[in-house]
Amino acid sequence: MPRLRTVYAWELRKLLAQKRTFLGLGIAVLVPVVFAVALLVQQGQPEDVAFGRYVRQSGLAIPPVLLIFGSIWLFPLIAALVAGDIVAAEDNNGTLKTILTRSTDRSRIFVAKALAASTYAAVALALMGAVALVAGVAVSGFNPLVTLSGTTVSASKGLELIAFSLLVYMMPLLGIVAIALLLSVLTHNSAAAVVGALMISLILQLVTILPGLGALQPYLLTTQFNAWQGFLRTPIDYAPVVRAAWVCALYAVPCVAVAFTSFVRRDVTGG
Repeated sequence: MPRLRTVYAWELRKLLAQKRTFLGLGIAVLVPVVFAVALLVQQGQPEDVAFGRYVRQSGLAIPPVLLIFGSIWLFPLIAALVAGDIVAAEDNNGTLKTILTRSTDRSRIFVAKALAASTYAAVALALMGAVALVAGVAVSGFNPLVTLSGTTVSASKGLELIAFSLLVYMMPLLGIVAIALLLSVLTHNSAAAVVGALMISLILQLVTILPGLGALQPYLLTTQFNAWQGFLRTPIDYAPVVRAAWVCALYAVPCVAVAFTSFVRRDVTGG
């Protein structure tokens, strides 16, 4: 019976053979490039956004600005593109029956698919961060960064803090992956899973502006996309990071558990 590592490699090869894989990665690369070009050809900066006023002072301010913009729809969409398709596509193509009747354990197949979807989200986020840093430094230089507390940290320290910020940002992104994976398993339809995961993300963001529901904000998955900002304060504020860890787990773990149960119990004869 193939090991998990082998099945995981199969799933990664499948992703590399799909156009939508490169669509999401292309978007992750294109957005920071377009933002940097816009800074070169236009005056001003997005001062109403955290770090926006500093994008012309330091290239290190550009990744944080893009993390803020990306949490609204960009990264949920990129994550859902693959996680929402990774099971449903094989349902639509009729290949899932063949996979489930192989000598590979079903649980191993599910774990490999979940790991592949998570890997894709991590690569997309890391790619965006790397391109944003390179483009930002090219436009505004590798200069010290002003934190959210108003203090200034060295360029090397700022780079370190941004790296940790990306890791924290990955937590709610994995929550979106879990939701999309669940919908992929339950709906048997790629479009429904991708759109459904994106709509859930948008609805959770809308909840924060509805009257009387403000108290729910700290416990919403989408709110955790701001937890990384704790690393860009002086001193570092770990409270939002810790909260993001358990709140994201509250969303991701049940979704993965239900998806896993449904997948391993799938009626092969009925699809």
